[in-house]
Amino acid sequence: MTGTGEARWAPGDQILWRYRDNGGSDRGDGDGTGRRAVHICRPVTVVRDTPELLAVWMAPGTQCVRPVLADGTQVHAEPLATRYTAPRTTARSTWFGSGVLKLARPGDPWSVWLFWDRGWSFRNWYVNLEEPLARWSGGVDSEDHFLDISVNPDRSWRWLDEDEFAQAQRVGLMDRATAARVREAGRAAVGVIQEWGTPFRDGWEHWRPEPHWPVPPLPDDWDRTPAHMPS
Repeated sequence: MTGTGEARWAPGDQILWRYRDNGGSDRGDGDGTGRRAVHICRPVTVVRDTPELLAVWMAPGTQCVRPVLADGTQVHAEPLATRYTAPRTTARSTWFGSGVLKLARPGDPWSVWLFWDRGWSFRNWYVNLEEPLARWSGGVDSEDHFLDISVNPDRSWRWLDEDEFAQAQRVGLMDRATAARVREAGRAAVGVIQEWGTPFRDGWEHWRPEPHWPVPPLPDDWDRTPAHMPS
């Protein structure tokens, strides 16, 4: 199923939600073709797929791929000054805790994630600023833009990871024009939050996964079939 042919996934289909490394081939961790390598991969279950919205569920216990430092240390354990220049690799890990519902509208430079605590007590929305999703036969690809927004149930909000956003620019992972575009996307997302537009007003915090859905497996070829990212 591809985006260009307007084919759609059905509820219950299992796909991959992936992110490419920022600066990949320039750091020596690309795939040798000039394309940036996948460094985050999360198997998810499709909840809804329409021309207006892709909604997917990442279940507790999902085996994922995440970036780590070359010695296996977690990325966020590295001081900010060298966090994005230290050599990296990838590792498999298990998503513990509650699952995550991810919502993305085609063309939007962000996706909205919903988090719950135990007992389905809704915690918050999380706006992940990123490249618009690129569909391919096995899922969707994007590139994270470092800057994020947390939105509380009372509709208050705050910027997240502004220090990482600034550091990514300092080390050359994001040029000035891209950073300006990301900040503008963030302001646009804040506008949606302040107006309490879609998807915040749509009641997704009351959604629950189908109990018969299995946890999607992480395939051995999780980094296959690169999608062409916007230039």
